Amino acid sequence: MMDLLLAACPSFGPQWKEFQEECIKTPGELPCYLALADFVRHLSYLLHSGETGGMQRIFQVIEHLILEGDAYVSGATIIGLLEDLQNTNLHNGTTPQQFVPYLGEESKYWWAKVERFWETGELIVDDRPKDAANREAIQ
Repeated sequence: MMDLLLAACPSFGPQWKEFQEECIKTPGELPCYLALADFVRHLSYLLHSGETGGMQRIFQVIEHLILEGDAYVSGATIIGLLEDLQNTNLHNGTTPQQFVPYLGEESKYWWAKVERFWETGELIVDDRPKDAANREAIQ
């Protein structure tokens, strides 16, 4: 997951390396969700600095992770990354809405689900029909 994000956003490399070095001090798996929060802070920095040239590529990877990742990766991308993008505490000079234009179709679906969860408590589940033909019919 992080390899794909780093390939799309190499400027996050130094922060990722620092994160890994810090985590080596504590045995166990890397806390992916904490790394995603750092990644969101970095995206906020890039957007605020006007460094948006790679943003489309980054969000294509996010879309790919949601659609093609295993359950953990897809969930971490939705509940970790997209939710963190909506967390104003992780923004410095940007707002969550500034990232909406970069979202792919699947990311937009989950973005709205996360918003509704925080607004109304609606569960974050894929309640679309499983049949692709039916999915197209209701859109």
